[in-house]
Amino acid sequence: MNFFSSIRWRLQLWYGLLLFTVLCGFGMAVYQLESGRQARRLDEELQRRLPLLVESQHPVRPGEGQLREFVISGRNAARFDQGGDDSCYYVVWLHHSQTPVIYSATAPRDVPRPEAGAPTVRQRGQLREAFLFPGPNDCVLVGRSIAADAAGLRQLAWRLAGIGATVLLLGLATGSWLVARALRPIHEISVTAGKIATGDLTQRIPVENTGSELSQLAAVLNATFARLDAAFAQQARFTADAAHELRTPVTVMLTHLQNGLASDCENPEHREAFEASQRAAQRMRRLIESLLELARLDSGQETVQRNPLDLAETVADVLKLLLPLAAGQVITIKSDLATTPCRADGDRLTLVVTNLLTNAIHHNQRGGEVWVSTRLVGGMAVLTVSDNGPGISAEHLPHIFDRFYRVDSARTAGQGRTGLGLAITKAIIQAHGGTIEVVSEAGRGATFTVRLPE
Repeated sequence: MNFFSSIRWRLQLWYGLLLFTVLCGFGMAVYQLESGRQARRLDEELQRRLPLLVESQHPVRPGEGQLREFVISGRNAARFDQGGDDSCYYVVWLHHSQTPVIYSATAPRDVPRPEAGAPTVRQRGQLREAFLFPGPNDCVLVGRSIAADAAGLRQLAWRLAGIGATVLLLGLATGSWLVARALRPIHEISVTAGKIATGDLTQRIPVENTGSELSQLAAVLNATFARLDAAFAQQARFTADAAHELRTPVTVMLTHLQNGLASDCENPEHREAFEASQRAAQRMRRLIESLLELARLDSGQETVQRNPLDLAETVADVLKLLLPLAAGQVITIKSDLATTPCRADGDRLTLVVTNLLTNAIHHNQRGGEVWVSTRLVGGMAVLTVSDNGPGISAEHLPHIFDRFYRVDSARTAGQGRTGLGLAITKAIIQAHGGTIEVVSEAGRGATFTVRLPE
C-alpha cells in the first residue's frame, strides 16, 4: 500500500503535524513567558538595590559643589556580595571618571561605564546589569550573573520537550486508534464488497447504530446488496425453471426424431429433415443442460463434494476420451502429468478438464499441438493447458469467461458450441475455492492455468 494514498495514514499525518505544531507553539509560549518572568523579576530585584547605592553618596564638605564620597553602610552592604548564584555586585562612578570609585568584591573589573541616555538595563553575556544616573557626572550600577537562570531555562526547555514528545506519542497513539475506529466501517465495506464481487451475494456489512454517515452508507449498501441478491436469485430460479421446463419437450422431440430415423423412410428429403431436426434438438439439449448446471452453481443448490483425488489421473482419463477428437483434427497432445493431489468433485473436475482440452483442440490450427501439465506449486494443485493456435486478441480476453461469449460467433455456432463452456468451467473452479486465468496473444496460442487448493 502506498503510504500517501492511504486515507488512514494521510489523516494520521495531518493529525500528527497539527498536534506537533500546537505542542511546539505551546512549548515556545511557556518558555517565552517563563523567560520574560525571570527577566522582569531579576530587573526588579536589581532596581530595588539601586536606591541603596544612591543613599550611600554624601557630599565631601559643605560648599564644595558636586564633589561626593561613597560610604555604604553595613546593613546595605549585606544586600550585596552574599555569595551564591544570586549574589549581586555594584560599581559606582563619580566626577566624570571612567574608573570606578568603588566596587564590590565580586564585581568584574572590566565593567564599562554606561553612556548617558542609554537604556537603564543591559545584558553582557551571562551578566544582567541595571544602572542609574543620580546626579550630574555620577552613575551607580548593580549587576548579577544569570548563569543559574539560563541553566534553569535550559532545564525547562528540556522538560517541555520531554513532555511534548510524550504528549505527541500518546496523541499519535490515541489518534491512530480513533482514526482506525472511525475508518473501520470503510474497511468492512471494502471486505464485504470484495466478497460480493467474487459471487457471494449473501454477505452484508455489519452496521452499528451510531447514526454516523458511514453507518447510513452501510445501511444503504446493505439494502442495495439485498436487492442485488434477490435479483440474481430470481434470475437463477428463472433460468433453472425455464431450462427444466424445456428439457422435457426437447427429450420428447429427440425421441420422436430417433423413432422417425429408425423407421423405414424411403424419402431422402424426409430423412435429411429428420437428421437436421435431431442435430438442432441435441444442440438445444446441450444448451439446456449447461444452463441448468450454471443455475445450480449460481444458486448454491448443489454442494460441491470435495473428495481427495489425483488431478493427474483425472487428466489422463480425459485424454484417453479426447484422443480420437484430436486425431480427427491432426492435433498432437503432449502431457507432463506429475502426481497432484487435491480435494475436488471428481465429476465436475472432469468437466473442467474436458472443456479446457476440447477448447484447445477446437480452437487450434490443423496439425497443431496441445500441452497439458499438472504439478504442485505453493500448496496449490496447478493444471496448465496450452496450444499453439491463433490465440485470443486483447479485446476478447476480458470477456472470455462471459456467458454466451464467442470470439468467432459464426464458426463456433456452426460447430454447435454454445459459448457456456468456459463460464461453467470458471463457476466450478470458483465453487472449489480456486482460480482460473488465461494468457494469450493473437497468433501465439493461449495458456489456461487452473489453481485448486491441495
